[in-house]
Amino acid sequence: MSTTGATADPLAALGSLPGVADSVESVRKAVDRVYGHRIMRRRSNTVTGEAALRGARGSAALSGADWALEEVRRRSDFSGDDEARVVGAALRLTAEAGQLLSIWRQSPLRVLARLHLVAAATNGDEVGRPRQEGEPVDEPLIELPLPGAAEVNGRLEGLSELIIAGSSAPALVTAAVVHGELLALRPFTSRNGLVARAAERIVLIGSGLDPKSICPAEVGHAELGRAAYLAALEGYVSGTPEGMAAWITHCGKAVELGVRESTAVCEALQRGAA
Repeated sequence: MSTTGATADPLAALGSLPGVADSVESVRKAVDRVYGHRIMRRRSNTVTGEAALRGARGSAALSGADWALEEVRRRSDFSGDDEARVVGAALRLTAEAGQLLSIWRQSPLRVLARLHLVAAATNGDEVGRPRQEGEPVDEPLIELPLPGAAEVNGRLEGLSELIIAGSSAPALVTAAVVHGELLALRPFTSRNGLVARAAERIVLIGSGLDPKSICPAEVGHAELGRAAYLAALEGYVSGTPEGMAAWITHCGKAVELGVRESTAVCEALQRGAA
């Protein structure tokens, strides 16, 4: 996303794209409904825990480790094969995201570095910093052109400036742009998809839209499917108004599906079945 232009608040300008306002309103109403569920008055922590688990499972599925929820729930060792390590990384990121909310608005680049450190879980010198020119990127499921290191650094700085400056844009718009920009840039040598979705979660929580973290967009992204996810991302990367609007509304659908998931959890808890 270009951060230069006629408007001082480019994120807010995206809110006026065709269809985006309707998506923002639909998401807000859906979130309000689940927060108003009677079970949230008594067992919100349980719903939050389930949302975290299901969100991590969804994020891992989009990164190639599509495990059943109960398999994720029962496992304790995620150090085995590649899929297990992806699931473990997704779970660690979900847990870490809530610890970084206070830092995000002051130092988003520091948060992103921390997220990559948590996701990678190695001691390599490439961990926790943007990739340098010539370093390979292990992100096989995203086959878009890879920006060079100089462009990555410039756009990360621009994104950071936008977050620190603040915006009147709806939370959905900001979250979608952060998510899309990180996927487009793939700023780290690995785990960029997992980091991008964790950053989206941080924005949705920290903005006040989903303060209890019960609306896992990752569930929705996985349910909509990888093909739709990548097609919407291509729209974001195109930079056209239509493409940007398509990506933001896609993210809105993902949040609404996450709301539906947590609503089902609330209903199950109310019935005493969970």
